[in-house]
Amino acid sequence: MIGMNTPSAQTNPAGHSDQPQPAEGYAGNVSPQLAWQWVQAGEAVMIDVRTDAEREWVGFVPGAVAVAWKQWPGMAMNASFDEALRAAIPPGGKAVMLCRSGVRSVAAAKRATELGITAYNILEGFEGDVDANGQRNKLGGWRFHGMPWRQ
Repeated sequence: MIGMNTPSAQTNPAGHSDQPQPAEGYAGNVSPQLAWQWVQAGEAVMIDVRTDAEREWVGFVPGAVAVAWKQWPGMAMNASFDEALRAAIPPGGKAVMLCRSGVRSVAAAKRATELGITAYNILEGFEGDVDANGQRNKLGGWRFHGMPWRQ
């Protein structure tokens, strides 16, 4: 990771950088902590790109704007994604994208960038990766790190 070995780069208790990490095709990757800091300071809008079912059954981040990248069932692309994203992000604003594990949010961040929006992916997503038992929320993610959420 660029900048991680410089004196100016800091890490939080979870071991994530307090600065965006570079990425190809979008503005970069950010820790859940940095994303929440930006949202709370009014510096970014959080876009939750998970399906309605995921937010309803698994939980959601209060204040996040729901703009599904794909729709359940069938996981078809959301034909209204571009329009909804443009409506959610003020001109010149930036977005932090959240999904389940940080995969769909990368695709959404790349699309947002194509639309002229400064977009970041939130590392680890809402639930993180699966562990050896096939379970989430144990190896990382928004909830794992104790970030605000509701069910």
